[in-house]
Amino acid sequence: MVDHHRQWPITDDLATLREHVQTYARRAGLSGARLDDLVIAANEAAINVLEHGGGTGVLAISHDDDALAVEVTDNVGVLQPSALPADRPTARADRGYGLWLMGELCDTVSIEQARGGSLVRLSMRLAGSGVDPDPDPDPGP
Repeated sequence: MVDHHRQWPITDDLATLREHVQTYARRAGLSGARLDDLVIAANEAAINVLEHGGGTGVLAISHDDDALAVEVTDNVGVLQPSALPADRPTARADRGYGLWLMGELCDTVSIEQARGGSLVRLSMRLAGSGVDPDPDPDPGP
């Protein structure tokens, strides 16, 4: 099992953070829409830290042979597992779109209380893991 780990502080410079995530994930084996989905989801998680998590946190990324994981931690710890919406937020909802979007874009999303803060974990299966990471529900004729 190969496990590579990198981490970066979350700052206002989200463009650089997205570049780091994209470069790491591409080297780990993600590509195309799945790569884009992960970058968008990681960006949403980082925005949550800046807006609701005290403004400081860390994004850590790692992978093994099967999956790539992004862990975003904040220093406030108010985000609870129950915050993950089961359904798409309504047009009138003030909050919840970012968490809902993360769930739509990633294979798994979880929230935990850890190290005095909140931890959002995003996971994407990698090609070659024995599970088709991008199944085509309509293969056509």
